[in-house]
Amino acid sequence: MHRKLSNLLGLKKVLIGQMLVVAAFAGSAGAATSTNPADPSKVIKMGFEAADDGFDMIRTANFYSGWVSEVIYETLLTYDYLARPAKLVPQTAEAMPEISEDGKTYTFHIKKGIYFSPDPAFKGVRRELTAEDYIYTFKRVLDPQSRSVHASFLAGKIVGLDDLAAQAQKSGHFNYDAPVAGLQAPDRYTLRVTLNAKDYNFLNIMAYSAFGAVAQEVISTYGAQSGQHPVGTGPYMLQTYVPRSKIVLVANPEYRGFTWDFKPSSDAIDKQIVKDMQGKRMPQVGRVEINIIEEEQSRWLAFQGKQIDFDKMPQLAAPTVLDGDKLKPEYAEQGIQLQRVVDAGVTYTVMNYKDPTIGGNSLDRIALRRAITMVYDNKQEVSILRNGQATKLEMFIPPGVVGYDPTYRNSVAYDPALANKLLDHFGYKRGADGYRTMPDGKPLLLKFTREQAVFYQEMSELWKRGLDKIGIRSEFIINNFADNLKAATQCKLMLWGAAWMADYPEGQNFMQLLYGPNVGQGNHGCYSSPTYDALYQKAIALPPGPERNQLYLQMNRQIEADSAVVVNTTRIRSWLARPWVKGFKKHPILHAEWQYIDVDKH
Repeated sequence: MHRKLSNLLGLKKVLIGQMLVVAAFAGSAGAATSTNPADPSKVIKMGFEAADDGFDMIRTANFYSGWVSEVIYETLLTYDYLARPAKLVPQTAEAMPEISEDGKTYTFHIKKGIYFSPDPAFKGVRRELTAEDYIYTFKRVLDPQSRSVHASFLAGKIVGLDDLAAQAQKSGHFNYDAPVAGLQAPDRYTLRVTLNAKDYNFLNIMAYSAFGAVAQEVISTYGAQSGQHPVGTGPYMLQTYVPRSKIVLVANPEYRGFTWDFKPSSDAIDKQIVKDMQGKRMPQVGRVEINIIEEEQSRWLAFQGKQIDFDKMPQLAAPTVLDGDKLKPEYAEQGIQLQRVVDAGVTYTVMNYKDPTIGGNSLDRIALRRAITMVYDNKQEVSILRNGQATKLEMFIPPGVVGYDPTYRNSVAYDPALANKLLDHFGYKRGADGYRTMPDGKPLLLKFTREQAVFYQEMSELWKRGLDKIGIRSEFIINNFADNLKAATQCKLMLWGAAWMADYPEGQNFMQLLYGPNVGQGNHGCYSSPTYDALYQKAIALPPGPERNQLYLQMNRQIEADSAVVVNTTRIRSWLARPWVKGFKKHPILHAEWQYIDVDKH
């Protein structure tokens, strides 16, 4: 009762806060002279397959939070919409930064006349973006009170920033006014960042949504509720937010707009996209409505009923919709657009290295994790669960990401018979009921945590069939994605099916998921290996290229030796868009297309 009342009161506060924001910009000078060309009558409707976790991006690595945050906050750099492979371009910066000869100092010149969306935190004053906003944003990531899941992206990198964080750790107070040698603003629009050492992915990091500028006044006003009150300089702002149910974005009246002028790549669809979009003032879409629809069947029915404008085709629909890699006639005749994209991402099963049952580096625990890995049938997942809409992964770097080696083959294969012998050898004895115990005779029970959707039920059944073959009892616990992600970050889940989409197209972004110091951040399996960590440190000190890639291969072999994770699949996405959606092209790194597309009347 008390918890339910608390939730209702919290929701009421969120909705009231959003009403105040709308009222504030409706009466502001910014609204009267809006530069945003978006048309309120042009609406995009979407369904998310899982819930976000709020929009304070230093606190969450939730994929759906990041999707929305891309259009609320703005980073210094972003990616060209059409270029393939992904190409960095300026966003709030006037141009790509000036880089010192030693490769350690980056100077960004920020465009003048960029304003945050109107918000009561600014007390009726138009608030311009400055270099100091990025300095504040970067400092906030390393503030111990933030407990940022993205701290590893900056930790140890910027001259003087770690010293300030260490002082805060001791005193309990982060001094945001204290100067940092590596973060300087020589003038209002110039940001100079100096690194301790070369970082070959630093510019990629500057395009990651967690480093979109926030205003200190906003964080001071909303505090722990900042995730429900996101305020940025991007093309959209949050109008309505019903947690785990509905998100509505509307055009930010202060957004400056831009002219659509992207050059086509070699992709066949680019010619039509350029024809439809060239020269338009953007964004055109004035409203984005997102409903959280976890079940694939429900989302598919919503798309078929024209209640969703574009979505990835559910895997369960593949036999009905596709003829090979093309649409069947009944769907092509509706004018539906199809784009087939191999995810720059991995799916994998987290095995908690700190868990008392399966964790640790002793030979018997490694043997147990190895046996678990050997009874998961990836081919069955691809053919039956995903209807062929995926490929078996051999390594922890996916196709399309620098460091991927198409000739690499995983040394741990599906082999229940060998898994049984391994468990026998290390003393996991079968009882009268056929299920095994731990070597010390205690019960052996694997606890998997999963989400509600039917797909995860089917995956659970696939896991259980494999584990039954080697006499290991299993239990499956259902919870929502956002809560599971939090628990995994805190090393509280024994086993969990996870996925990671590239934040930037270089192998480090995946290898850092298993780096020991990143436990409590992206390292959801809480894996720790001195050998792996030494290889990681050696790799990131090298420029991208063959030598670095070779170290990535060695790191993958170490993952296999320790049975740190179960590497599953990379998904093939069939994105479907209704004919009235113009300019749509799925990007390998960016997730939000709304500011780049148009909607015809229909």
